[in-house]
Amino acid sequence: MKSTIILTNYLYIICYNIFGCEKMNELLNKCMLCPRNCGVNRNNNEFGFCKMGKDLMVARAALHFWEEPIISGEKGSGTVFFSGCNLKCVFCQNFQISTNNFGKKITTERLSEIFLELQSQGANNINLVTPTHFIPQIIEAITQAKAKGLNLPIVYNSSGYEKIETIKLLKGYIDIYLPDFKYFDDRYAIKYSKCPNYFEYASKSIAEMISQTGKPVFNSEGLLVKGTIVRHMMLPGLLEDSKKIIHYLVENYNDDIFISIMNQYTPTNNIQKYPEINCTVSNEEYDSLIDYAIDIGIKNGFMQEGETQKTSFIPEFDTTGV
Repeated sequence: MKSTIILTNYLYIICYNIFGCEKMNELLNKCMLCPRNCGVNRNNNEFGFCKMGKDLMVARAALHFWEEPIISGEKGSGTVFFSGCNLKCVFCQNFQISTNNFGKKITTERLSEIFLELQSQGANNINLVTPTHFIPQIIEAITQAKAKGLNLPIVYNSSGYEKIETIKLLKGYIDIYLPDFKYFDDRYAIKYSKCPNYFEYASKSIAEMISQTGKPVFNSEGLLVKGTIVRHMMLPGLLEDSKKIIHYLVENYNDDIFISIMNQYTPTNNIQKYPEINCTVSNEEYDSLIDYAIDIGIKNGFMQEGETQKTSFIPEFDTTGV
């Protein structure tokens, strides 16, 4: 019995047989994986918003030590940075790979090998960064790697601009979700990331992520092996928008998730047209947000201390490990 793919009202429904997911790559024949709904045939190397065709493209695969402590631990997170993105953030620190599409084309088989190589290096988990547009290939690579001994938690590290139908495809493959929750007000989402209806898509997809993982589960070393961490990086001048996001998360999920409140926003050279965010987040703004989160009863959270607003925290995208 073969797997079939049905397109109904722009939503993909995947039917699986007992042998797993066959023909996942057919999803790329009319790509609707993300909210852009481009509908291009990526298998024919037509390009949509993310500018990616049929081939996997990866910019770096290495141990990464700057995630939340329960992800990175002491050994590091086995992080795979994919090229391309379905956002266009004017402040993106990874613009070399997200916008300029730097990276190396690889096969699905090679991606599965990379997962195993990171495991052999002692990684705590496999961390997939900006993976949305490569979900069919990633699912295939995970399946191949697990058949060869991969036994690490899989982390899905994304912008939050996702379709719930696509996130449902990942059930059983992803152990830890690590989404951003960038904006509450659509004005800012459109202005700074060119992503209309961001809150609608992010809130629904995050709800699905949490329903898949349940409450956080840890191993004997105190590392997260199942659960959801929602990140919010403050932007300068948007304290009230940030408060609305934190309030939404605490009110709806609280101890079902971890909330990571970040102050690492670092202005890049390409935001001269946006002088209002051409600065770092002030200590007063960040402290106000942390105080607010505590006041409304946040249970599980992370905050950043020290000088995190440095470009030195941005990885070298040089195809290391690819």
